[in-house]
Amino acid sequence: MANLLEVRDLRVSFGAHRAVRGIDLDIAEGETLALVGESGCGKSATALSLMRLVPSPGRVTGSVRFDGRDVLALTPRDMRALRGRDISMIFQEPMTSLNPVLSIGAQIVETLRQHESMSKQAATKRAIELLDLVHIPEPHRRVSDYPHELSGGQRQRVMIAMAVACRPRLLIADEPTTALDVTIQARILELLGELRREMSMSLLLITHDLGVVAQHADRVAVMLAGEKVEEASVAQLFTQPKHAYTRGLLGASLNLSNDIHYRDWTLPEIRHGVSNDGKPAFNVTPLASRKTAFEPASVRHNEPLLSIQNLSVDYARRNDRGMLRAVDGVSFDIAHGETVGLVGESGCGKSTLSKAILRLVPASAGAIRLRGTDLVPLAERELRPHRRHVQMVFQDPYASLNPRRTVGEILDTVMAVNGIGDARQRGTRAAAMLDRVGLPNASLERFPHEFSGGQRQRIGIARALILEPALLICDEPVSALDVSIQAQILNLLVELKRDLGLAYLFISHDLSVVRYIADRVHVMHGGRIVESGDHRDIWRSPQHAYTRTLLDAVPVRQFDTRAA
Repeated sequence: MANLLEVRDLRVSFGAHRAVRGIDLDIAEGETLALVGESGCGKSATALSLMRLVPSPGRVTGSVRFDGRDVLALTPRDMRALRGRDISMIFQEPMTSLNPVLSIGAQIVETLRQHESMSKQAATKRAIELLDLVHIPEPHRRVSDYPHELSGGQRQRVMIAMAVACRPRLLIADEPTTALDVTIQARILELLGELRREMSMSLLLITHDLGVVAQHADRVAVMLAGEKVEEASVAQLFTQPKHAYTRGLLGASLNLSNDIHYRDWTLPEIRHGVSNDGKPAFNVTPLASRKTAFEPASVRHNEPLLSIQNLSVDYARRNDRGMLRAVDGVSFDIAHGETVGLVGESGCGKSTLSKAILRLVPASAGAIRLRGTDLVPLAERELRPHRRHVQMVFQDPYASLNPRRTVGEILDTVMAVNGIGDARQRGTRAAAMLDRVGLPNASLERFPHEFSGGQRQRIGIARALILEPALLICDEPVSALDVSIQAQILNLLVELKRDLGLAYLFISHDLSVVRYIADRVHVMHGGRIVESGDHRDIWRSPQHAYTRTLLDAVPVRQFDTRAA
């Protein structure tokens, strides 16, 4: 099979920073090559260089040949003709990639008319056909919708429709399913596979989900610190990984088929640093048995910490179309020191339920009892003393931290608002909390943008813990993190739970994460809890059809990974 793309000695630099350090890649016609590695390893810089989209002052050198043509030597006019027609790209976040003031149809039409000799009417007809191709319901009507009127999965489908509009020979997909629910992820990947077969298209798939790689790629290239450290067929990489870093990635990646639980195991971690010669270095800690057993919370407390009883939440629909019941008669308890997992697709009511527990949205009916006190009827002044006992860790740590305040100011504000100590006492407490979550005291003087994603999530956890709560609501706290950083945060949450006696309500669409971290699991669908079980039974013998649908949609490694 002939190579469609040949990359030789590709280097991408931004001033003194070398993002990509001389890598070679080949992609054959009709082949899927997966590019894996952690944030900052150079994956996206590699993809952007293939499209000649590396932003200034970035500099690209080496050779990129597409179907025999030297991409780096093309004139701007020839490059514009190549992009979108022969090489297309799907970006990770469709909401920031789509124009918010143009309908989705207008954006597809623009792509078609840029590269094809089509009238506006013909292009609109083709746009509707493309929306149907990517399974957008009622495409003739939705073609006039704007990006904000679509769900996350639908926006990603629109991006795919735009990318394949001109039947490209190479499609670059940069983390196309990272923030999507497991069932939507399965549909998107299935769709990409269908389009690849129908169009004889090659695919460069950039992802940190190794389950996705196992199911959808032919070959895998592993990147570390701008270099390619290993390349192999999927079967060979998963069964006989050669590089220590590859073995570390495989070990740190949770898999739903692996029956490991936080009570028994500490997850492997990859720690990065710099060697004596100034080159990037790493250290892999293996999967380890826990030395300290966890005592069940029910033994220490007779009554639950939180008791939700027949809780319902209604939202007013737009245009006076009545009320929407987002949470419908939900009941469950959380014991002291217990972790309860909550899973379900976007729109099922998970986030609304968490906001209702925090009293950020009003309950329409039911009770929310925290240590026996019903929070629902309390006025704000009566509620204030209870708020500090329930705190939240958000999915996106950067968006939830004030970019204009230092970490010290962020933590100090939380304590000052709640009347904790004087400035000196608060400073001491903030420094101690940063140390507890694994950050140096110097972090107090730095701003959120100066930290990595994993460090920012540690700051978010520190902010939530600074008031010494009994319950943390963790809303997708690791879904945006690389697998090794994910392992670090999960291990940290387990340590904090053990040392501080915390209880967690852990919300996630990643079922493998929930299987590891939760004591009990609730499955939510259509505003209701349709199934509940402990951390063993719900995965081994699901009773509800919806639970089985969720489990069936999870990408599963098809290979024996014990070598990892």
